[in-house]
Amino acid sequence: MKGRRIVITGGAAGIGLTLARRFRELGDRVAVCDVNPEAVEHLKAEFPDMPAMVADVADEFQMDAFLNKVEEVWGGADVVCANAGTGGPAGKIEDLAYDDWTACVGVNLFGAFLACRWAAHVMKKQGNGLILLATSTSGFNGVPYRSPYVAAKWGVIGLMKTLAMELGPNGIRVNAIAPGAVEGERMEQVVQMEAAASGMDQDAIRGIYAKGSSLRKWVSADDIADMAIFLASPAASMVSGQVLAVDGHTESMVP
Repeated sequence: MKGRRIVITGGAAGIGLTLARRFRELGDRVAVCDVNPEAVEHLKAEFPDMPAMVADVADEFQMDAFLNKVEEVWGGADVVCANAGTGGPAGKIEDLAYDDWTACVGVNLFGAFLACRWAAHVMKKQGNGLILLATSTSGFNGVPYRSPYVAAKWGVIGLMKTLAMELGPNGIRVNAIAPGAVEGERMEQVVQMEAAASGMDQDAIRGIYAKGSSLRKWVSADDIADMAIFLASPAASMVSGQVLAVDGHTESMVP
């Protein structure tokens, strides 16, 4: 398991940063991109030898610049984690702006497409590889007031299922991880948006997410990394085309 080439989008903060650190602990080589320049600089300070670039995953030219650089240096990749995402806007469908909708879908779904397109290109030449997509329990449950995010995450599942079929004959596995409510800054922003959209108290929203899980608690970024590490291991060599929920079993997501 040592020395694999791991590419992570949205890898300088949140779940992506945890993935980068955990794969590094295993002795793997990790390259990341992130839209946040400050987060990228902090990552470079922590890991001076890590290839890290500022890139918007919804921008084809920026993604091509990042991924082509990885290919130039490494020749390919063993694991591509299309992790970058955004919570997008929260609100009633009739109140949502088109630009906000497309921006959310652009990052969550189109960004995943760009990462997958490149991964297929390099992994077909290798005859092996793993693509990990980031969906959400929202991607198969639905959440009121979060229609653009939910639509994008449903789309990610469809993309994953299709690519598992398309790329499987080339020795490439494709899976998706579906986190529940993950502790961290991004989920706190989601709580604030949902509280504003629904008129509920923020603590009540947090409580609903916890009570909506059979285990009655939120997920940590390390829980997600544990699943990613398993899927990248030889123990998961026959796991493909699957949505792996890491959510404590979601019973309800309805505020």
